[in-house]
Amino acid sequence: MIDLTLNGAPTRLDVPPEMPLLWAIREQTGLTGTKFGCGIGACGACTVHVDGMAVRSCSVTAGSVAGRSVTTIEGLAEAGELHPVQRAWIEQQVPQCGYCQSGMIMAVAALLERTPAASDDEVAAAITNICRCGTYERIRGAVGSLTGTREARNG
Repeated sequence: MIDLTLNGAPTRLDVPPEMPLLWAIREQTGLTGTKFGCGIGACGACTVHVDGMAVRSCSVTAGSVAGRSVTTIEGLAEAGELHPVQRAWIEQQVPQCGYCQSGMIMAVAALLERTPAASDDEVAAAITNICRCGTYERIRGAVGSLTGTREARNG
Protein backbone atom coordinates (compact mmCIF):
# COMPACT_ATOMS: atom_id res chain seq x y z
CA MET A 1 0.00 0.00 0.00
CA ILE A 2 1.20 3.44 -0.92
CA ASP A 3 -0.21 6.40 1.00
CA LEU A 4 -0.11 9.83 -0.61
CA THR A 5 -2.18 12.95 -1.02
CA LEU A 6 -3.86 12.97 -4.42
CA ASN A 7 -5.58 16.18 -5.50
CA GLY A 8 -5.75 17.28 -1.88
CA ALA A 9 -7.25 14.06 -0.51
CA PRO A 10 -5.51 11.29 1.43
CA THR A 11 -5.26 8.32 -0.93
CA ARG A 12 -4.08 4.75 -0.59
CA LEU A 13 -2.94 2.91 -3.70
CA ASP A 14 -2.78 -0.87 -3.68
CA VAL A 15 -0.06 -1.22 -6.30
CA PRO A 16 3.51 -2.52 -6.46
CA PRO A 17 5.93 0.29 -5.55
CA GLU A 18 7.73 -0.09 -8.88
CA MET A 19 4.55 0.55 -10.92
CA PRO A 20 4.76 3.80 -12.90
CA LEU A 21 2.75 6.54 -11.19
CA LEU A 22 0.86 7.12 -14.47
CA TRP A 23 -0.69 3.65 -14.37
CA ALA A 24 -1.32 3.74 -10.63
CA ILE A 25 -3.29 6.97 -11.05
CA ARG A 26 -5.24 5.82 -14.10
CA GLU A 27 -5.96 2.25 -12.98
CA GLN A 28 -6.45 2.69 -9.24
CA THR A 29 -8.23 6.02 -9.02
CA GLY A 30 -10.07 6.25 -12.34
CA LEU A 31 -8.54 9.66 -13.03
CA THR A 32 -7.80 9.47 -16.75
CA GLY A 33 -6.82 13.06 -17.53
CA THR A 34 -3.17 12.08 -17.18
CA LYS A 35 -2.37 10.56 -20.56
CA PHE A 36 0.02 7.90 -21.80
CA GLY A 37 2.08 9.20 -24.68
CA CYS A 38 5.55 7.80 -25.18
CA GLY A 39 6.25 5.87 -21.97
CA ILE A 40 9.82 7.21 -21.71
CA GLY A 41 9.23 10.68 -20.26
CA ALA A 42 9.89 12.51 -23.52
CA CYS A 43 6.49 13.80 -24.66
CA GLY A 44 5.01 15.13 -21.41
CA ALA A 45 1.42 13.95 -21.94
CA CYS A 46 1.64 12.32 -18.50
CA THR A 47 2.82 15.41 -16.59
CA VAL A 48 1.53 15.77 -13.02
CA HIS A 49 2.73 17.80 -10.05
CA VAL A 50 4.59 16.10 -7.22
CA ASP A 51 4.96 18.51 -4.33
CA GLY A 52 4.32 21.32 -6.81
CA MET A 53 6.97 20.28 -9.33
CA ALA A 54 6.06 19.06 -12.82
CA VAL A 55 7.11 15.43 -13.33
CA ARG A 56 6.54 12.89 -16.08
CA SER A 57 4.43 10.29 -14.30
CA CYS A 58 5.39 7.51 -16.72
CA SER A 59 8.97 7.76 -15.44
CA VAL A 60 8.24 8.02 -11.71
CA THR A 61 7.34 5.02 -9.60
CA ALA A 62 4.30 4.98 -7.38
CA GLY A 63 6.53 4.05 -4.46
CA SER A 64 8.62 7.19 -4.90
CA VAL A 65 5.63 9.43 -4.16
CA ALA A 66 4.67 7.76 -0.88
CA GLY A 67 3.87 10.46 1.66
CA ARG A 68 3.98 13.18 -0.98
CA SER A 69 1.38 15.39 -2.64
CA VAL A 70 0.39 14.60 -6.23
CA THR A 71 -1.86 16.81 -8.33
CA THR A 72 -3.37 15.72 -11.63
CA ILE A 73 -5.22 17.83 -14.18
CA GLU A 74 -8.44 16.89 -12.38
CA GLY A 75 -7.14 18.54 -9.19
CA LEU A 76 -5.77 21.72 -10.72
CA ALA A 77 -9.01 23.71 -10.44
CA GLU A 78 -9.91 24.84 -6.93
CA ALA A 79 -13.32 25.41 -5.36
CA GLY A 80 -15.03 24.97 -8.72
CA GLU A 81 -12.88 27.66 -10.37
CA LEU A 82 -10.65 26.79 -13.27
CA HIS A 83 -6.94 27.41 -12.78
CA PRO A 84 -5.73 30.54 -14.62
CA VAL A 85 -3.79 28.36 -17.08
CA GLN A 86 -6.94 26.35 -17.84
CA ARG A 87 -8.87 29.59 -18.43
CA ALA A 88 -6.12 30.91 -20.73
CA TRP A 89 -6.21 27.66 -22.71
CA ILE A 90 -9.94 28.11 -23.30
CA GLU A 91 -9.68 31.82 -24.11
CA GLN A 92 -6.85 31.23 -26.61
CA GLN A 93 -8.57 28.11 -28.02
CA VAL A 94 -5.33 26.17 -27.65
CA PRO A 95 -6.34 22.52 -28.14
CA GLN A 96 -6.73 20.91 -31.49
CA CYS A 97 -6.96 17.18 -30.76
CA GLY A 98 -6.34 17.92 -27.06
CA TYR A 99 -4.48 14.73 -26.19
CA CYS A 100 -1.32 16.43 -24.91
CA GLN A 101 -3.06 19.40 -23.34
CA SER A 102 -3.50 18.13 -19.78
CA GLY A 103 0.24 17.50 -19.54
CA MET A 104 1.03 20.81 -21.21
CA ILE A 105 -1.26 22.69 -18.80
CA MET A 106 0.32 20.95 -15.80
CA ALA A 107 3.84 21.83 -16.98
CA VAL A 108 2.90 25.49 -17.55
CA ALA A 109 1.06 25.75 -14.22
CA ALA A 110 4.10 24.41 -12.32
CA LEU A 111 6.44 26.82 -14.10
CA LEU A 112 4.23 29.86 -13.48
CA GLU A 113 3.80 28.91 -9.83
CA ARG A 114 7.59 29.20 -9.42
CA THR A 115 8.15 32.00 -11.95
CA PRO A 116 4.93 34.02 -12.48
CA ALA A 117 6.56 36.49 -14.86
CA ALA A 118 8.51 33.89 -16.84
CA SER A 119 10.13 35.28 -19.96
CA ASP A 120 9.58 33.74 -23.38
CA ASP A 121 13.02 32.13 -23.11
CA GLU A 122 12.28 30.69 -19.64
CA VAL A 123 8.99 29.23 -20.91
CA ALA A 124 10.70 27.73 -23.97
CA ALA A 125 13.43 26.18 -21.80
CA ALA A 126 11.05 24.78 -19.19
CA ILE A 127 8.15 23.51 -21.29
CA THR A 128 9.47 20.59 -23.32
CA ASN A 129 6.15 18.83 -23.84
CA ILE A 130 5.35 17.74 -27.37
CA CYS A 131 2.14 18.68 -29.21
CA ARG A 132 1.66 16.52 -32.30
CA CYS A 133 -0.93 18.93 -33.68
CA GLY A 134 1.55 21.80 -33.52
CA THR A 135 -0.52 24.25 -31.48
CA TYR A 136 2.63 25.92 -30.18
CA GLU A 137 1.64 29.43 -31.33
CA ARG A 138 -1.64 29.20 -29.40
CA ILE A 139 0.21 27.73 -26.41
CA ARG A 140 2.64 30.67 -26.46
CA GLY A 141 -0.34 33.04 -26.74
CA ALA A 142 -2.04 31.47 -23.72
CA VAL A 143 1.13 31.55 -21.62
CA GLY A 144 1.86 35.09 -22.78
CA SER A 145 -1.61 36.20 -21.71
CA LEU A 146 -0.67 35.13 -18.18
CA THR A 147 2.87 36.52 -18.12
CA GLY A 148 2.46 39.63 -20.27
CA THR A 149 5.23 38.51 -22.59
CA ARG A 150 5.75 39.37 -26.23
CA GLU A 151 3.79 36.32 -27.43
CA ALA A 152 0.59 37.66 -25.85
CA ARG A 153 1.00 41.09 -27.32
CA ASN A 154 1.85 39.83 -30.81
CA GLY A 155 -0.09 36.54 -30.87
